[in-house]
Amino acid sequence: MDTKRIVEELILKHNSNNPFIIADNLGITVLYSDMNNTLGFYSKYKRFKFIHLNQNMPEKLQTFVCGHELCHAIVHPNKNTPFLRRYILYSVDKLERQANTFAVELLLTDKILQEYPNCSLYNIARYVGVPEKLVDLKVLPTES
Repeated sequence: MDTKRIVEELILKHNSNNPFIIADNLGITVLYSDMNNTLGFYSKYKRFKFIHLNQNMPEKLQTFVCGHELCHAIVHPNKNTPFLRRYILYSVDKLERQANTFAVELLLTDKILQEYPNCSLYNIARYVGVPEKLVDLKVLPTES
């Protein structure tokens, strides 16, 4: 699966890389609550999709987590990763890595990198809210 291509098409279709705008356009409800140490999760009830976010996170982290959960809502809408992790001998690492890559590509677009050629990848990532430990998931554009 080409996560970068999926994200690029999504940005083009919605004319935005903001996960909250995209979720709203797709009819995905974003809910906020106090979840202690949980950053967020995705759930589906019948046909309705929900992204749950911890209201106590900083705004930039909420944006990143929303992007991560948006991947679950779009790419694996019928997978319940907490259930899989807890009750089945099934590795969710691949799904979580894909969701992290999705969020990185959504927020740290090639266009943004081109607009700030003199800034480091890590500085741009910090500015847009991508956690430093996940910056290496960015697929850098190839030079033509």
